[in-house]
Amino acid sequence: MTGGGPAARPWAALGVLCLGNYLILLDTSIVNTAAPALMESLGTGVGGLLWVLNGYLLALASLLIVFSRLGDLWGARTVFVTGLAVFALASLLCALAQSTGQLVAARVVQGVGAAAMLPQALVLIAAVFPEQRRGAAFGVFTAVGGVAAVTGPTVGGVLVTHVGWQSVFVLNVPLAVWGLAAARRFVPDVRAPRPRGFDVVGVGLVTFSLVALVSGLIEGERHGWGRLAGPVTVPAVLVAGVLGLGLFVWWEHRHPAPLVPPALLRERTFAVTAGITLVTSFALHGFLLVFVITTQRALGMSPQLSGMTALPWTLTLSAVAPLAGRLSDRVDVRRLLAAGLLCHAAAVAAVALLAERDWTSWSYFWVLTALGIGMGLTIAPTTSTGMRAVAAPLAGAASGVLNTARQVGAALGAAVTGAVLQHRLDAAVPGGGALAGPPSGGLAVSMPDVLLAAARPALGVSVLLLVLAAAATVLMARTTARSEKTAGVH
Repeated sequence: MTGGGPAARPWAALGVLCLGNYLILLDTSIVNTAAPALMESLGTGVGGLLWVLNGYLLALASLLIVFSRLGDLWGARTVFVTGLAVFALASLLCALAQSTGQLVAARVVQGVGAAAMLPQALVLIAAVFPEQRRGAAFGVFTAVGGVAAVTGPTVGGVLVTHVGWQSVFVLNVPLAVWGLAAARRFVPDVRAPRPRGFDVVGVGLVTFSLVALVSGLIEGERHGWGRLAGPVTVPAVLVAGVLGLGLFVWWEHRHPAPLVPPALLRERTFAVTAGITLVTSFALHGFLLVFVITTQRALGMSPQLSGMTALPWTLTLSAVAPLAGRLSDRVDVRRLLAAGLLCHAAAVAAVALLAERDWTSWSYFWVLTALGIGMGLTIAPTTSTGMRAVAAPLAGAASGVLNTARQVGAALGAAVTGAVLQHRLDAAVPGGGALAGPPSGGLAVSMPDVLLAAARPALGVSVLLLVLAAAATVLMARTTARSEKTAGVH
């Protein structure tokens, strides 16, 4: 890669990139807290509210690979700054929205801005930090993202209670304006070798496929996994998404400048880290869904107390992730990842099996501390190892794949966990266990014990996937050492 500008201050550049990461991931969860106020203010129902919450995630997940390639074409800093400006403008439009349609449209644009920013951050970090310090930098970056994901409900609860629902969007504007000024000063103009062309057909196929899959999962449970509109059914939409991905893979092997170079997926270490990224994001968002619902609906906590209960998780993750990033530069990454994934799985299993109606915030303390340790040991080493495993010309595509895996994992985690939870509730209390609100909360159920029991199999899906991901680290055994020595982003 080539670059210009103030590359001599990598930690200042990292601060700007962390701000962008924080805003992106904060907006995946903070808006959930404003849901009741949004419904009352805009006069919308559950269907409209679901698209307010998920339009952002849909745009973000479906466009990450596209913007990773545009970063290669136009320069990572240029695309990052443009995305941050779009994000700030869309946030202001969200706050000014007077109808559900206006708010959904603004949220989609906000997701487009986020999709432009996120892939560039990994490329820029890899470019401005020397290899021996790159793990620590990825650790700080991912710690900030983890904090954003789990503090959204707490921050949102305070803002909505004391200011109003518009404040969760207005919050982004001054921070983004500062980020725009700082990016011009501290973030270098990094440019990869210019790709030979732009795969328009690949863009269409991957965007269609991810939109179909994510929207099918979002709408599936609400429509009973049956008919969406006219002859179109949820299974048909999901099948179309899967077929579209198959066509995308077929096309990419034949295009001279593919969005996802086949060499990238042939690198075993990178493929495993992409899978681990998807699984950890699945488990995070699935657990957040169950945690918010059970603490507020079964245990009677207020939204603010529920958020405070998660603080051991947040603080531990923030402390461990940078340390794990440094450790990934010195120790066998496979063991670090396996330990983190198994610790994560054990903490989720403990909540599933042990949580009772008499649990308090202190009851969650040690379990959520273990959860933070497990996530902290996993997230940063996964990212740094995946980026190290690929050569410099593939860095943009690699960051797009990793970030897409993270966002698709989030969508899958919320959708699958919510579907299992609702299915078990409906089976136990017919007509009384339906989800009566957005995926992150609002559950009408008369028996807290039934809710806690239904949470067990819902969380069990995440436990199983985390254990399988830990086992998959053995597939990195013959490639990690070689890829760390011979590959990487410079």
